[in-house]
Amino acid sequence: MAKSKIFITRHDLERLRTIIDVHGGPEAPYLEKLKKELRRAVVKEPNKIPGDVVTMNSIVRIKDVKTGEEHSFILVFPSKAGVAGKAVSILAPMGIALIGYREGDVLEWELPTGKVNIQIDEIIYQPERLGNYDL
Repeated sequence: MAKSKIFITRHDLERLRTIIDVHGGPEAPYLEKLKKELRRAVVKEPNKIPGDVVTMNSIVRIKDVKTGEEHSFILVFPSKAGVAGKAVSILAPMGIALIGYREGDVLEWELPTGKVNIQIDEIIYQPERLGNYDL
């Protein structure tokens, strides 16, 4: 996992803390990873978050560094997961891996299929970049 600085909006942080409280417990080890990421994040007001950061409801294009395989998806809250075929929950390993990272970042992350190195090629849509602060 990359250890570069990550960013999160104050609004997303508040909602994610609520999700952690609701879904928490010893049977949810993935939440420990999310908590760890949130603890090290630089918190910004939604209108101050850089436009190249993966925030909640961002549409992201990533690439597997080893295979060159690309995927695009939207990072969503758990209640929206599965709504669209390309929605990835923040509680999924990939969602936790990407939150707060920037376009161009390469990160190593442990997925159920093993460790992968992924690059964030493009943030196709970031709500805050367009002034949508309450999605």
